[in-house]
Formats: sequence, C-alpha cells, structure tokens
Amino acid sequence: MSTEKPTCKYCGQELTKWNPPEQSTWGDHFQYVCFNDECEYYKKGWAWMLEQYNQNASYRYRFDPTTGDSGPLPVWSPDAHKNAIIKD
Repeated sequence: MSTEKPTCKYCGQELTKWNPPEQSTWGDHFQYVCFNDECEYYKKGWAWMLEQYNQNASYRYRFDPTTGDSGPLPVWSPDAHKNAIIKD
C-alpha cells in the first residue's frame, strides 16, 4: 500500500486530507483537496465564476480516494473549508 499522498493535477502540490460537511453528498469519508492559494485552477476560478455566474467564488481541486472521482470544491473565500482540514 502506497503512503504517498496524491498531488494536484493543476499545480503538482501534495493534496491535503479534508472532511466533507455532514450534509454533503460525498459521504462520511475524507477527501483530498488542493489548498495551494497559488494554484492556477483556484486563482483563475475567481474570474471564471464572476464572468460566467456573476458570483464572487472560486473552486479548489478535490479528489475522492474511495471512488477515484475528482472535481471542483466550491469556495466563497480563501479560507473556506480550511476549518475541516485533517491534521496528520
């Protein structure tokens, strides 16, 4: 079994363990998220969300190790969801 953490496909940084909110549809297992504020996916997301939806929001790269699914994790501020980071 590998002990290496997955990396962000956009910036290459090691992903961080994160607990989804209880009311989410992601289940009760942890996921991995890129919390790199310099990640281009996250940085460009602010402009894209404003242009497409007139929303002051962005997204971070998320990976579910249980299902192998990945995609955006919506965020409304640079600190959004950081309170659910799992410390190793």
